[in-house]
Amino acid sequence: MTHYLLPDACKTMTEVRTGVDATDRELMALIDRRFGYMRTAARIKPDRGTVRDEARKAQVIANARGDARARGLPAEELAAIWDRLVEVSIAYELAEWDSRNRTK
Repeated sequence: MTHYLLPDACKTMTEVRTGVDATDRELMALIDRRFGYMRTAARIKPDRGTVRDEARKAQVIANARGDARARGLPAEELAAIWDRLVEVSIAYELAEWDSRNRTK
């Protein structure tokens, strides 16, 4: 495990870059966990047509926008990233659903 300083404790760009790189790895681990939930959803959902849920997509993006806003982050830009993340997640879940149900 890489040790790194929290942002406000950094005094050099090397420390900042080490923290950014470690954070990126942590984000990837969280994305991996998120996609694990997509695999589970593909296993649980009985019908391929239930994979895409526009109301749920809107809720997830609104949650991200609100969380970003509350943290003082660029809410609209992060909502756009979440929109893309959800679309990639849906495509992944559809592929997983198809793979699991190909032989059924």
